[in-house]
Amino acid sequence: MILPIVAYGHPILRKVTGQIDKDYPGVQELINDMFETMRDSKGVGLAAPQVNRSIRLFVVDASPYEEDYPEVKGFKKAFINPTMISESGEEWPFNEGCLSIPEIREDVIRNFEIRIRYQDENFQLHDERFNGVIARVIQHEYDHLEGILFVDRISSLRKTLLKRKLSDISRGNIDVSYKMIFPVQKKKLAYK
Repeated sequence: MILPIVAYGHPILRKVTGQIDKDYPGVQELINDMFETMRDSKGVGLAAPQVNRSIRLFVVDASPYEEDYPEVKGFKKAFINPTMISESGEEWPFNEGCLSIPEIREDVIRNFEIRIRYQDENFQLHDERFNGVIARVIQHEYDHLEGILFVDRISSLRKTLLKRKLSDISRGNIDVSYKMIFPVQKKKLAYK
């Protein structure tokens, strides 16, 4: 099932998420729905807060990047209860976007390599290192679990220049090809 994506300005995007266990109701279905939602909206990652769930879960499918980054071929994973152990290596810029912040892309500086501990969809524990574009996508989605958005990682000047666009997104004054939940509903006009 395709889920609506929460837009910038919704309070759930600013909350630190809570851990879950294998008894969390419908977790496998939620993971499948998140992968389907992400594919439908042409994303490479999707965090639970973006589908209105304040839990420590995100999914990644990097296949849209395969042409430019062959090393990501076949990378598709669910990350449950992740903990970022370290971020290291050179810092490098990459032009990021976000399904919750459509039509805005900005260069964000992040570390090249990460080490992360997480559980997979079977709640098996993993402790792994990732680098390059995969590390980038994981860092972006992990930020969502901490209530951080990519626009928080750009300069104050750039954020000021984007203020009107961000306000328009929160009010639903944008056209997107996927379902969204907006924090500020458009006022209905009253006719006499």
